[in-house]
Amino acid sequence: MAQREPQRVVAELGRPETADETADRKAENSRLHRIRQTPNNLVLSLLATLAAVIVLVLLVPRGDTTIDKTVDYHSVAADAQQSLPTTLADPKLPTGWRSNAAEYRTGAADKVDAWYIGFLTPENEFIGMSQAFGANDVWIAKQLHNTLADGSVTIDGVQWTVYDNRDTDADVGNAKYALVTQTPVSTWLLAGSASPAEFRQLASSLTPTITAETEKR
Repeated sequence: MAQREPQRVVAELGRPETADETADRKAENSRLHRIRQTPNNLVLSLLATLAAVIVLVLLVPRGDTTIDKTVDYHSVAADAQQSLPTTLADPKLPTGWRSNAAEYRTGAADKVDAWYIGFLTPENEFIGMSQAFGANDVWIAKQLHNTLADGSVTIDGVQWTVYDNRDTDADVGNAKYALVTQTPVSTWLLAGSASPAEFRQLASSLTPTITAETEKR
């Protein structure tokens, strides 16, 4: 026969507690336990969240971290040149100039192939160079967001059409300033955010290739 649990004598009462008093005492103890656990759980949750944030901070590269995106456009030009009959531009530029993109673009919807190099200037501005084959006025207008020419400049004997959109509030993409010239072989388009002086420097480096194309015909 099972033995009954001895009744608990409560000092404050001077007698054993009743079943209802026992139930009330246990309920109150449970309530107090939950109250004490809530701050503990909150602290633990905050610590876990803080640990997760620290891990993410350590894994994500810092904004001031220098990431080298320089592309060796000389090598890209040499590789692309092997399968092409026309000479691709491989400009020689002084220290401070670098490239962040270089590719021979084919299969466009307008059927215009182009050798493209993205340049970052010594002033950390951008100029995109395109040497396009089979291009026409529609292609040029598309590249320059339908902006209008406003003059011309001669650089090393080569005449370039100037598109100066630096003062416009319209969205012209990279065509803040642009130079365009054409030979019987290629259409040359330079467009970007650099100063006219840096555009002239890049255009001058292209003169040997442009001149050679002109003399072929």
